[in-house]
Amino acid sequence: MWNLSFAFPSLLILLVFVIFYFSLPRLNVRRNIVFLQMIAIEICVICLDMLSSYMDNNYEHYSILAVTAANMLFFVAFYTRALVMYVFNLSVLDARKNDSIPMVQLFRLPYYLCAVMAVISPVTKLVFYIDEAGYHSGPLYNILYVCSFFYLFLSYCVYYLKRLNLKRKRERYCLLFYNFILTAGLIARFVFPKMLLMDTFCLMAIIVVYLAFENPEYYLELRGSVFNSKALKDYLEENMGHLNHRALAVTVHKYIEFRDIYGTSRMDEALALIARYLTSTFKGTAVFYFKRGSFIMLFNKRVDYADMSKEIYARFQKPWKAEGLELFLNVGFSTFEISNEINSSDILLNTIGSAMTMAEAMDGDTPVEVTNEVSERIISETEAKRALEIAIESKAVEVFLQPLISADTGMVIGAEALARIKDLNGKIMSPGIFIPIAENSGRINELGEQVFEKTCKFIKENDLDSMGVKWINVNLSPIQFIRPDLGERYAAIAEKYGVDPEKIHMEITEESMIDDNFLQKQVKAMESKGFKFVLDDYGTGYSNIARLKKCPFINIKLDMALVWDYYKEPDVILPSMIDAFKKMNFGITSEGIEDESMAEEMRKLGCDYLQGFYYSKPIPMDEFVEKYSKQTSVQG
Repeated sequence: MWNLSFAFPSLLILLVFVIFYFSLPRLNVRRNIVFLQMIAIEICVICLDMLSSYMDNNYEHYSILAVTAANMLFFVAFYTRALVMYVFNLSVLDARKNDSIPMVQLFRLPYYLCAVMAVISPVTKLVFYIDEAGYHSGPLYNILYVCSFFYLFLSYCVYYLKRLNLKRKRERYCLLFYNFILTAGLIARFVFPKMLLMDTFCLMAIIVVYLAFENPEYYLELRGSVFNSKALKDYLEENMGHLNHRALAVTVHKYIEFRDIYGTSRMDEALALIARYLTSTFKGTAVFYFKRGSFIMLFNKRVDYADMSKEIYARFQKPWKAEGLELFLNVGFSTFEISNEINSSDILLNTIGSAMTMAEAMDGDTPVEVTNEVSERIISETEAKRALEIAIESKAVEVFLQPLISADTGMVIGAEALARIKDLNGKIMSPGIFIPIAENSGRINELGEQVFEKTCKFIKENDLDSMGVKWINVNLSPIQFIRPDLGERYAAIAEKYGVDPEKIHMEITEESMIDDNFLQKQVKAMESKGFKFVLDDYGTGYSNIARLKKCPFINIKLDMALVWDYYKEPDVILPSMIDAFKKMNFGITSEGIEDESMAEEMRKLGCDYLQGFYYSKPIPMDEFVEKYSKQTSVQG
């Protein structure tokens, strides 16, 4: 006799759970679809388990055909549940995106075999059979457990191989717990086959993944009226390469100002009203709230977006009533096509960000089109950002050296260390591209530390004296320079390689000199560790000769624009500056030297060091060693 006391409450709880789940909007992504399949098959399994068990308990009241059909359907549903529970692991871990169809079908083969065995079992009597004496298990009944444990084993394997696809530890633990619960439920069914305990354990597993992954509210914004930016990112990532849509950006003008004017709660209410209007008016269009009063609408290219924007604009000519107050808001539009040739969600999200900015600047009901030039720039910046991330994470930032030449002897006396990274095609990328990205993304500190550490390693492993190199300059960006622990970190790295800090001169630009008090405090802190400072690109920023009197620089590097301007049209300004610097005991380096006549002119003005392509462009460290190990003189 089968005990149904556990199955019926499980079914009631699951039904309540389903009602709540379907009351909220759901994003049409693979994981959610598989979750719905899991709920549907679990309801079927519980109902068929209860039905077949009840009919088995009371077989004398039903025909053999009816009891057989109920049991056959239960076994097929049981195997299907095992497969779907496994597929949910794949969807969460994003582990099946690149699988070939033959490989997918190969892993489904045990399911197909078991389902076929269940269907033909009334004839073969291998899994079960029904006769006048009621239900009987067949000799291969335990294939039910073999199939389920097979898919659990695959789930654990996929989890181990792909677990890092889940960025949050909580999600990893929840998915592992989900599989543990299913394992425990299968063991409980094996030990207590008459109790129908497996359904309760499966319900527990569904609740765990709901709380960890499937709560629709994780994807909702503005009181559950519209999808959020995380939903947009996940939707784009899953459908990348298969999108053939147009996007319309709808942006509230001066959102921050209106938020200050009307108040936070009223603006939130207004945004919720706007979201409900967009979703209810344009059914079938996916609407996402991006940020700061901006919405993204994704729809089929056949939809007339011009008419859509006119209709939305007309609605914005009327007030939005929030908390008893009428809010009058302006709106702008921009639009672009999402081609299936784009294979990066980052590119799309950056394009969306640019579209939002363009929409905010527009007024009227006509959307501005994101041009191909803008798209190409975004693609280039996104690829550069990705290359930068790869280089930093893999510690593949390269260091090139450009020689500093003594104006008196024409010999190499120092070098400047310059960061270089390769793009996704393996070509060296211009620092004018990746340095601003590193500064904006916050990765400049890691980039700078890699350059500094590799410079220390180079000094340790090479005989600088044989090359005539007395020091190497390392650049500090303004963002690096404001780190309060900069001196301790760099001193620790220098100590790690046994390098005297005096062999490394730190170059800072005039942008770092905005705050005189902090500048002097930071420079003194670094000097106490043995480092010396050079002012780079003088003539492009905030400094002047009076301010430089307070700064303990050992050298001032004249920006190449200043040098070129003097060389083309000589005047008294640059000679007077250099004369003043010399009287203040600053060393002078002239950047941008391109030929001997420029070099000679800078020597006459009193420059101590020369740097530029006339002598050498920045070159890899090994080439620098080979070129200057046996130098006699430098002639370009």
